[in-house]
Amino acid sequence: MTSPPRRSPPAPDRSEFAAAAADLIDIVRHLSGPDGCPWDREQTTRTLSPYLVEEAHEVTDAIAAQDGPATTEELGDLLFLVTFVAVRLEQEGGGTPASVARGSIAKMIERHPHVFGDRDALDAQGVLREWESRKAREKGGGSLLGQSPAGLPALLKAYRVQEKAASVGFDWENVQGVLAKLREETGEVEAALAAGREREASEEVGDLLFAAVNLARFLKTDPEAGLRAATDKFRRRFDRMVELLRAGGGTLGEASLEELDRYWEAAKREERDKEAHPRDPR
Repeated sequence: MTSPPRRSPPAPDRSEFAAAAADLIDIVRHLSGPDGCPWDREQTTRTLSPYLVEEAHEVTDAIAAQDGPATTEELGDLLFLVTFVAVRLEQEGGGTPASVARGSIAKMIERHPHVFGDRDALDAQGVLREWESRKAREKGGGSLLGQSPAGLPALLKAYRVQEKAASVGFDWENVQGVLAKLREETGEVEAALAAGREREASEEVGDLLFAAVNLARFLKTDPEAGLRAATDKFRRRFDRMVELLRAGGGTLGEASLEELDRYWEAAKREERDKEAHPRDPR
């Protein structure tokens, strides 16, 4: 006979959070009610779903920027929207906001037997493996890799698929194996291009990107945030390159590639100098 699952010990800020959550659902119900906001009254779960995606991205942007106040604010916006969708779901015949929360609590207890049940000595990888196994059993089998949401960004989708495969032991032993795979995929792109097989080269580029995501996962870094940061860096340097070109009397579109490359390198040096020698704010 199995023992009942353990309950979590009361959190020190339990009462404070409960009061804030109660105030939040009060304002959501008021805004979406007869005496509330006309725009809010017209919303449905379907119309609100794009805002959930947008707010989630704004949270990730704030986290990537390591901006604590902005992260706090954006999380608040996301929490408001989650509550709003829960209220609308109830009005459309779904579960109540309380049942949404209770369902999440029950799921978390069920998926953490090493915490709430018989305590097994699991490391982080073992926890992930058990988590994915339980999810598969709950959904009635199917692929061990699960189903990715249709709107999930491709980099994140690749990351999660690789993470799930790794949870059952299908992974590289060390980073050298991942780097070797990157070199292999790069070589296959080069070979396809050299042979004039552009369609095959396009497919190989996809494999190369997948391998790059695998490297990011192996290094425990977010490929989406990494690519976003690299794109922002490129934009900064490109804009500075154009400024330097114009200051030197050049014109974009008429400058040679060699000239552009010279200003590009100058923009890179400027940025690195600023990072190495930040100005005293006083």
